Amino acid sequence: MKIKSNMQSRRRYLLINGTEESVNKAILEGLGAIGWAKASPIFVDVRKDKKEGEIILAIDRKEINNVRSAFELSEENIKVKRVSGTLKGLEK
Repeated sequence: MKIKSNMQSRRRYLLINGTEESVNKAILEGLGAIGWAKASPIFVDVRKDKKEGEIILAIDRKEINNVRSAFELSEENIKVKRVSGTLKGLEK
């Protein structure tokens, strides 16, 4: 059974330099548990030419500014290289 298009969550994809542990830690410390749940981060592993240290993170589109601010406030060295609405857009 398919979900109607207006019921699907809208996501943005971030190309990030960092590790999964540091990203989770930064979001939890910066936004707390409720903010982390609202952003609903999902780590995507679809790239074949994956460079070391680069990961793709899918988050809810309404929380993109909050997540980026959490990365800036964290002590970890997390850099957002690119943001896109599609996975294909990250490759350009």
